[in-house]
Amino acid sequence: MNKEAKNGTAGQYALTVIARIHSDFKTKFGIPRQSGLIDALTAEVVFEPEFRNADALRGIEGFSHLWLIWQFSAAAGRPWSPTVRPPRLGGNTRMGVFATRSPFRPNALGLSCVQLLDVCREQERGCVLHVAGADLMDGTPIYDIKPYIPYADCRPEASGGFTDQTPRRLLQVDFPREWLERVPENKRAALCAVLENDPRPSYQHDAGRVYGFVFAGCEVRFTVDGEVLTVRSVGPENGA
Repeated sequence: MNKEAKNGTAGQYALTVIARIHSDFKTKFGIPRQSGLIDALTAEVVFEPEFRNADALRGIEGFSHLWLIWQFSAAAGRPWSPTVRPPRLGGNTRMGVFATRSPFRPNALGLSCVQLLDVCREQERGCVLHVAGADLMDGTPIYDIKPYIPYADCRPEASGGFTDQTPRRLLQVDFPREWLERVPENKRAALCAVLENDPRPSYQHDAGRVYGFVFAGCEVRFTVDGEVLTVRSVGPENGA
């Protein structure tokens, strides 16, 4: 019997938060359903003080993409379910949790592939990774970072299971100039792409319902009628 088994700790391992992401999403609503869908979305990976060692990132600039292993912090501590209803299937069909990327898992871990834009060395925050295409809520804890290796990680012949059954659908976005101009100029393309990808739950189709979420400090409200999304208002976060 090994030492772990004697101590009753076999199969258990405590994870340490090494970094947190700073993104434009304050809540999970509006976040793309997968990483890499919207390249215009940028974020920062800021390391915790004890991991701000430049040596730990030596050579990372040579990779164009990274894997982030992180926690579904909004779902942490909630009970898991052996079956879930994937939004990709309209929220009406149950699939096994291990055949999905649902946050309601035995261990609330997420996996995202992001593009590494640059590594910025700052005096106060240490080395900060600037990334694109992240699907993480602001403040999400990150447990590990690994390089994306094309010859091993890219599988063009792979099948996508039930996700291949429903083609990706983009909405037409009607964004009146009076509202668009209230969004910081460098965030407009990303916001338009988020809206184009339809941030609503897949099972909601009420044309009269007004949806809203906070993005880059702006509260964005919109409706969807058929294939057209119309922005109804843009204001300061929390009405400030």
